[in-house]
Amino acid sequence: MTSGDPIELALRGPGGERVDLWRTLISHGFHDLAPMAIDEVDRSLDLTLRTPRGMPRRVRIAAADGRRGHARVEILGRPATSAASRDAIARGAARVLRLDQDLSAFYALAAGDPDLAWVTAGAGRMLRSPTVWEDVVKTLCTTNCSWSLTTTMVNALVRELGEPAAGFADDPLANAFPTPVAMAGRDERFYREVVRSGYRAPYFVRLAELVAGGGVDLEALADASRLDLPDGEVEALLRSLPGIGPYAAANVMMTLGRSSRLILDSWSRPAYVRAAGRRKLPSDTQIERRFRRYGNDAGLAFWLFVTKHWAT
Repeated sequence: MTSGDPIELALRGPGGERVDLWRTLISHGFHDLAPMAIDEVDRSLDLTLRTPRGMPRRVRIAAADGRRGHARVEILGRPATSAASRDAIARGAARVLRLDQDLSAFYALAAGDPDLAWVTAGAGRMLRSPTVWEDVVKTLCTTNCSWSLTTTMVNALVRELGEPAAGFADDPLANAFPTPVAMAGRDERFYREVVRSGYRAPYFVRLAELVAGGGVDLEALADASRLDLPDGEVEALLRSLPGIGPYAAANVMMTLGRSSRLILDSWSRPAYVRAAGRRKLPSDTQIERRFRRYGNDAGLAFWLFVTKHWAT
């Protein structure tokens, strides 16, 4: 059930560049983690957004019918959404799609690279969560484990600690992602026994207490420019957080639109070998050299290189 008329968003970047909606929605695996839910048949994404007042709202993002170059955002569940809530939902959806990111300079470089010229049709925006907090916690859930365990942990967090979305009380995986305050209110035993987080349990407690107590402002990273806060400082801040190492920091930075670091891990290295048609794995230095020409977007170029097959 939808609530009111859909909200429309123009799929254009700040530099006038095209935005490929589907490629953005499947840009990395977080689309499979609650409260997000991808529908590969309808090519849509459901997610839950908080609004200034009242309960969180469940929304669906898909291509606008008959409106090329536009996305529609449908508000699901309970009707009577206020103008302020609709504005917040529009801003939240645009944030999730990273419509504020200017990729025109990256496209200019990629156009001359036979392996990456395809991205200029609108690829390159990394789906992000409504908050930096959510991306940090979900990234921590991906470290040193299988994707099925990642899903188990995230589902438990959303189900047990998330606030229900309006009209979705019977679907706990549609809850909003839990706040730092909600997570800080649980102890290590809860994270070990209910969330099944293993060694991450103390990290969840310390991280939540740190953010809930104002020790670090993760949301300020979303809008800080490289001029005000260079990538090196962002990386150092992220790596100072409990449980966040080089891989996790690079992953969070990618969701922030800071893609100077390559996400090199046990999945992406073999993926590079396959995509490059190599027989054996080169060193990380050799991989980094291949994408050095992209400067601050080297990590983005690498990620698109190894995930090209996702949408083809």
